[in-house]
Amino acid sequence: MRTVDLSPLYRSFIGFEHLASLMDAAASSDKQPSFPPYNIEALDKDKYRITMAVAGFSDNELTIESENNTLKVAGIKANKDGNNERKFIHQGIAERNFERKFQLGDHVKVLGADLANGLLSIELQREIPDALKPRKIEIGSGNLLEGK
Repeated sequence: MRTVDLSPLYRSFIGFEHLASLMDAAASSDKQPSFPPYNIEALDKDKYRITMAVAGFSDNELTIESENNTLKVAGIKANKDGNNERKFIHQGIAERNFERKFQLGDHVKVLGADLANGLLSIELQREIPDALKPRKIEIGSGNLLEGK
């Protein structure tokens, strides 16, 4: 696989260091595992849902953390010791520990999470502050120069 050196572009990316670090992270060969499978849905213009298949995990074995535009979902099985040794003829349901990270966009907040039927649903919403929303400027009579 061919690697691309983006460092010459950084000289012209003044103020976009965050974007450059995201590009470096995406280009790195450090890939996330494919377990557990997940879906990302756009429910509305600014509403999203992440649904993860976490069969075999209870709500007290799952943790969800949001910090610095990163959402981290981890699952740690409580009974991984050898005391309750089960004999499987076929084990198709993975009960291994996992950690999956999602990079969130600016102003995306986690609203809540729900676990039902082996599916963990995480609701997200983009909340743009009023100071960043476009605003309409009314056109006046032009008396600003006269001090009125």
